[in-house]
Amino acid sequence: MANKTDDEWKSELTPEQYAVLRKAGTEPAFTGAYHDTKTPGIYRCAGCDTPLFRSTTKFDSGSGWPSFWEPIAEGRVVERSDVSHGMVRTEVVCGTCSGHLGHVFPDGPKPTGQRYCMNSAALQLDESMDSEGDS
Repeated sequence: MANKTDDEWKSELTPEQYAVLRKAGTEPAFTGAYHDTKTPGIYRCAGCDTPLFRSTTKFDSGSGWPSFWEPIAEGRVVERSDVSHGMVRTEVVCGTCSGHLGHVFPDGPKPTGQRYCMNSAALQLDESMDSEGDS
């Protein structure tokens, strides 16, 4: 999946999904489809369908983006250093397709203390999946 051409990604994603997932864009706060959603299910990567987060780990961070305190499983997301925009942050990308999802911050709730601050455009909520499952 990660070896798709730029044209293939453009044809498969909406313009907003492409801007976020492939160009590391950020949707404006409080505008994404999932920033205040409480619907149970599994959040998948909008680029490759990989299960990323359970709705049971979602919380209201007040940031305007969907926030989770942990990924669904080891390796589903990858963290890497991001020094863009004059800041030092930790970027979060999909472990399967390397699509940009958002950033992680160390100010989340227990038990992990992490806030995975994701873009709604990078996610797809699968309501048919039990939020306790992982695939």
